[in-house]
Amino acid sequence: MTITAQQVKALREKTGVGMMDCKTALNETGGDMEAAVDWLRKKGLSKAAKKADRVAAEGLIGAAGEGTKASLVEVNSETDFVGRNEIFQKLVTTIAREALGAGGDIDALKAKSYPGTSRTVGEEVTESVATIGENLSLRRTAMLEVTEGVVSTYIHNAVAPGLGKLGVLVAMQSAGDAAKLDELGRKIAMHIAAVGPLALTPEEVPAEAAERERAVYSEQARASGKPENIIEKMVEGRMRKFYEEVVLLKQAFVVNPDQTVEQAVKEAEGEVGAPITVTGFSRFLLGEGIEKEESDFAAEVAAAAGH
Repeated sequence: MTITAQQVKALREKTGVGMMDCKTALNETGGDMEAAVDWLRKKGLSKAAKKADRVAAEGLIGAAGEGTKASLVEVNSETDFVGRNEIFQKLVTTIAREALGAGGDIDALKAKSYPGTSRTVGEEVTESVATIGENLSLRRTAMLEVTEGVVSTYIHNAVAPGLGKLGVLVAMQSAGDAAKLDELGRKIAMHIAAVGPLALTPEEVPAEAAERERAVYSEQARASGKPENIIEKMVEGRMRKFYEEVVLLKQAFVVNPDQTVEQAVKEAEGEVGAPITVTGFSRFLLGEGIEKEESDFAAEVAAAAGH
């Protein structure tokens, strides 16, 4: 019988095992899905499936740079210990380098060939579950590029080169001195790591976030009982303040709070020797937005001790 790509895909999703092993399992069991799962389990290949429902919110952020582009990836594990595992660190470093050619597309990254193997990046992550012994997940990626200039990378509290729990990219288009540009980029990246801006410019603030703020300010202003034209001015003033708080270029620069980031960039043009345009940034905080399971540590210890 002919095994279809849909059957292979379904078995892969069910077990977390690589495509070729799934195809072999289905061929060996005549296309019977349940029998194929058992076949994989007997071969010890389906360890990943048993771990796939565990929350993976630890792990590492990886950064890689090459010429005028740089990338970030987040690879999650279940425990913090794995972040110090050399095998895991090598995996994340390699994936970050592969991400330079994936254009920020997570599916494209997972489909890329993993160096030195016949597997894809996605399959290598699944394969590593059995080696490392925890559920692992390649969660997201970002890639920034400029035609001329630099994309600076920064990892806060790095555990190894290009690896940590918080990573930032800053893209700057400029014909100026690359080394001085990168120095500025690193300072801006440190600012982004510390402050966590929402967007690069006011226009890029998500409409939903801006509307929510505007609605709150309008309600507060109306409660004052002032006329509508005054309320409008009050709301606009509050929105300007809001943008100063959440927009990177409008924020007070942590390196020199007397300047905005925009003013600092403008001032640096003299030293760099050319105009500078910050074209984008990415900030990955490990586990951000993942629902973590609350665990009772005392109860876990008691259970482990057999009480």
